Amino acid sequence: MASTTVTAPPKLISPSSGASALLRSNRILSVDLMRGIVMIIMALDHTRDYFTWLTFPPEDLTRTYGWLFFTRWVTHFCAPTFCFLAGTGAYLALGRGKTVGEISRFFWTRGLWLVFLELTLLSFAWTFVPGMIPGAGVIWCLGWCMVFMALLVRLPVKWLGGFGVAMILLHNLTDRISPAGFGHFAWLWTVLHVPGMLAIPGAHWTLFVLYVLIPWVGVMATGYAFGAILRLQAAERQRIIFRIGAAATAGFVLLRATGVYGNLADGLPFGIPISQGPWQHFPNLTLTVISFFNVAKYPPSLDYLLMTLGPMLMVLAWLDRATQDGRLSAPGRWILVFGRAPLFYYVLHIFLIHLMALAVGMALHQPISWLLHGAFFASPNPPGYGHGLPFIYGMWMLAVVLLYFPCAWFTALKARHKDWWLSYI
Repeated sequence: MASTTVTAPPKLISPSSGASALLRSNRILSVDLMRGIVMIIMALDHTRDYFTWLTFPPEDLTRTYGWLFFTRWVTHFCAPTFCFLAGTGAYLALGRGKTVGEISRFFWTRGLWLVFLELTLLSFAWTFVPGMIPGAGVIWCLGWCMVFMALLVRLPVKWLGGFGVAMILLHNLTDRISPAGFGHFAWLWTVLHVPGMLAIPGAHWTLFVLYVLIPWVGVMATGYAFGAILRLQAAERQRIIFRIGAAATAGFVLLRATGVYGNLADGLPFGIPISQGPWQHFPNLTLTVISFFNVAKYPPSLDYLLMTLGPMLMVLAWLDRATQDGRLSAPGRWILVFGRAPLFYYVLHIFLIHLMALAVGMALHQPISWLLHGAFFASPNPPGYGHGLPFIYGMWMLAVVLLYFPCAWFTALKARHKDWWLSYI
């Protein structure tokens, strides 16, 4: 058996003198490209949220159709990729001169910053109602996962990876544990594993926890340990990454086909009921395929994580092979801009899409008052509002083009300056 050769973190070949400052970096191109791809895809889901005329979720098998469901399904890859690569990026920072102590401090400070942003600026961006907090979403979850990781990074990398994989594989065994069984600490199990309403002491409102921490902490921990694979020789790491991705994808197909384990069980009082249980046969082939891929995201089931992380890793292996010489095509550099400014992009894209919905509604004389009073978090789309999928795709592409320019400016700013606060934006 060939020995495993560990090297320093992969370095990029120096680009020509006329190349963009974007490439003059010791960051790994494939990781940032993968992040950029899912950032672009994520905007599609949120564009659909604000522009659709439909009042039912795309997962509703009694009313959905192929194009609608897969418009939603492709965006399932975003949250797992963000969480996984957040851990990977932290590990790779060790190769750029950071110590474990510095990584730990960055995790808890950035994590708390993300939670603050979710409950303040991002809540306003989603609703346009000052003080309204629509729920604990993906940024809340990533923030608290980072706080936990601030402690976990003190563990040996193999232990941390084992912990993460075990949480991903085994967390569905706890699905039938109800928050009520924890008595006064029911709120803790709601935050950790069971989505639901969380009463805030002394406040006149409740917080809807949509993104729970289990198994997302495990995803980030696994991503951190995965960073060690990226320190291997190019051909070796690409082969390993692809095989891991293929094994995870095959695991999803096997578990989903048999239904023995891996998705949220039927009859549980939480989650989205239409994404629970085994898949079903329908007279319509499209609905049967939809049923097979319709797995639980809230909380994320094992099937959901294998279905998304597996193909993501295979694509990452391909991107790593395609960029190992440090060169990028023009579309690649365009995508890389988004991958290098993820939080900046995230905050901007919510504001932009919400404002675009207002502008389009006014231009087409559609009702827009609801967009200023909580949008879809407060009420369903009113009669006479919204658009079909072709229009939504057009608005999505326009939003991505518009987002490029501020993100390119900010990425260039980060390339020129190394101020500590830039890493928190």
